[in-house]
Amino acid sequence: MELASAHLRIARPTNDIDALLPFYRDGLGFTVVGSFTDHAGVDGVMLSHKSAAYHLEFTKTRGHDAGRAPTQDNLLVFYLPDDSSFASVVAQMECGFPAVASFNPYWDRCGKTFEDPDGYRVVLANMKSPCLEQ
Repeated sequence: MELASAHLRIARPTNDIDALLPFYRDGLGFTVVGSFTDHAGVDGVMLSHKSAAYHLEFTKTRGHDAGRAPTQDNLLVFYLPDDSSFASVVAQMECGFPAVASFNPYWDRCGKTFEDPDGYRVVLANMKSPCLEQ
Protein backbone atom coordinates (compact mmCIF):
# COMPACT_ATOMS: atom_id res chain seq x y z
CA MET A 1 0.00 0.00 0.00
CA GLU A 2 1.29 3.43 -0.84
CA LEU A 3 1.65 5.80 2.08
CA ALA A 4 -0.48 8.42 0.32
CA SER A 5 -3.53 6.15 0.49
CA ALA A 6 -3.00 4.90 4.05
CA HIS A 7 -5.52 5.67 6.78
CA LEU A 8 -3.91 8.03 9.34
CA ARG A 9 -4.20 7.70 13.13
CA ILE A 10 -3.19 10.72 15.19
CA ALA A 11 -2.61 9.53 18.74
CA ARG A 12 -1.68 11.31 21.92
CA PRO A 13 -1.91 10.77 25.64
CA THR A 14 -4.16 12.58 28.07
CA ASN A 15 -4.85 12.49 31.78
CA ASP A 16 -8.63 12.64 31.29
CA ILE A 17 -10.33 11.09 28.26
CA ASP A 18 -13.78 12.01 29.59
CA ALA A 19 -12.84 15.71 29.70
CA LEU A 20 -11.77 15.63 26.03
CA LEU A 21 -14.86 13.90 24.65
CA PRO A 22 -17.24 16.91 24.73
CA PHE A 23 -14.72 19.07 22.82
CA TYR A 24 -14.12 16.58 20.01
CA ARG A 25 -17.48 14.79 19.94
CA ASP A 26 -19.98 17.56 20.73
CA GLY A 27 -17.99 20.56 19.52
CA LEU A 28 -16.25 19.19 16.44
CA GLY A 29 -18.77 16.47 15.60
CA PHE A 30 -16.48 13.46 15.84
CA THR A 31 -18.01 10.04 16.48
CA VAL A 32 -16.54 7.49 18.85
CA VAL A 33 -15.52 4.62 16.55
CA GLY A 34 -13.74 2.46 19.11
CA SER A 35 -12.44 2.25 22.64
CA PHE A 36 -10.49 -0.07 24.88
CA THR A 37 -9.88 -0.53 28.59
CA ASP A 38 -6.81 -1.82 30.37
CA HIS A 39 -4.78 -2.80 27.34
CA ALA A 40 -1.50 -3.33 29.26
CA GLY A 41 -2.53 -0.54 31.63
CA VAL A 42 -3.76 1.80 28.90
CA ASP A 43 -7.32 2.99 28.24
CA GLY A 44 -8.20 4.65 24.97
CA VAL A 45 -10.85 6.06 22.67
CA MET A 46 -10.80 6.58 18.91
CA LEU A 47 -12.86 9.26 17.15
CA SER A 48 -13.47 9.98 13.50
CA HIS A 49 -15.85 11.48 10.98
CA LYS A 50 -17.70 9.17 8.60
CA SER A 51 -15.60 8.46 5.51
CA ALA A 52 -12.59 10.39 6.86
CA ALA A 53 -9.19 8.98 6.02
CA TYR A 54 -8.00 9.68 9.56
CA HIS A 55 -9.00 9.19 13.16
CA LEU A 56 -7.88 10.60 16.49
CA GLU A 57 -6.89 8.40 19.41
CA PHE A 58 -6.58 9.56 23.00
CA THR A 59 -4.97 7.26 25.55
CA LYS A 60 -4.62 7.32 29.32
CA THR A 61 -1.89 5.23 30.92
CA ARG A 62 -2.31 4.40 34.57
CA GLY A 63 0.42 5.95 36.72
CA HIS A 64 1.64 8.27 33.93
CA ASP A 65 1.15 12.04 33.89
CA ALA A 66 0.61 13.07 30.26
CA GLY A 67 0.80 16.77 31.07
CA ARG A 68 -0.48 19.59 28.91
CA ALA A 69 0.43 20.60 25.37
CA PRO A 70 4.08 21.66 25.27
CA THR A 71 3.28 24.89 23.37
CA GLN A 72 0.29 26.90 22.20
CA ASP A 73 1.30 26.10 18.63
CA ASN A 74 0.47 22.37 18.75
CA LEU A 75 -2.35 22.38 16.20
CA LEU A 76 -4.79 20.31 14.24
CA VAL A 77 -5.96 22.44 11.31
CA PHE A 78 -9.20 21.75 9.48
CA TYR A 79 -9.66 23.65 6.21
CA LEU A 80 -13.28 24.65 5.62
CA PRO A 81 -13.38 26.77 2.45
CA ASP A 82 -17.19 26.87 2.26
CA ASP A 83 -18.35 29.91 4.25
CA SER A 84 -21.57 28.23 5.36
CA SER A 85 -19.79 25.08 6.62
CA PHE A 86 -17.17 27.18 8.38
CA ALA A 87 -19.82 29.32 10.11
CA SER A 88 -21.78 26.22 11.16
CA VAL A 89 -18.80 24.48 12.75
CA VAL A 90 -17.63 27.68 14.47
CA ALA A 91 -21.14 28.26 15.87
CA GLN A 92 -21.27 24.67 17.14
CA MET A 93 -17.90 25.08 18.86
CA GLU A 94 -18.76 28.46 20.37
CA CYS A 95 -21.79 26.93 22.12
CA GLY A 96 -19.45 25.38 24.69
CA PHE A 97 -15.88 26.25 23.82
CA PRO A 98 -14.71 29.85 23.49
CA ALA A 99 -12.29 30.75 20.73
CA VAL A 100 -8.78 31.71 21.83
CA ALA A 101 -6.19 34.00 20.27
CA SER A 102 -3.79 32.03 18.11
CA PHE A 103 -0.11 31.87 18.96
CA ASN A 104 0.53 32.50 15.24
CA PRO A 105 -1.60 35.52 14.23
CA TYR A 106 -1.96 34.08 10.71
CA TRP A 107 -4.68 31.74 11.97
CA ASP A 108 -6.68 34.64 13.47
CA ARG A 109 -6.80 36.27 10.02
CA CYS A 110 -8.28 33.23 8.27
CA GLY A 111 -10.10 31.29 10.96
CA LYS A 112 -10.83 30.54 14.59
CA THR A 113 -8.75 28.66 17.13
CA PHE A 114 -10.07 26.58 20.02
CA GLU A 115 -8.16 24.95 22.87
CA ASP A 116 -9.05 21.51 24.23
CA PRO A 117 -8.86 20.70 27.96
CA ASP A 118 -5.24 19.50 27.57
CA GLY A 119 -4.10 22.75 25.94
CA TYR A 120 -3.85 21.35 22.40
CA ARG A 121 -5.42 23.57 19.79
CA VAL A 122 -7.70 23.11 16.81
CA VAL A 123 -7.85 25.70 14.04
CA LEU A 124 -10.92 25.98 11.84
CA ALA A 125 -9.52 27.73 8.76
CA ASN A 126 -11.99 29.37 6.36
CA MET A 127 -9.88 28.64 3.28
CA LYS A 128 -8.72 25.89 0.96
CA SER A 129 -5.72 23.89 2.04
CA PRO A 130 -2.64 25.42 0.41
CA CYS A 131 -1.60 21.85 -0.46
CA LEU A 132 -4.66 21.49 -2.70
CA GLU A 133 -3.83 24.65 -4.65
CA GLN A 134 -0.66 23.25 -6.20
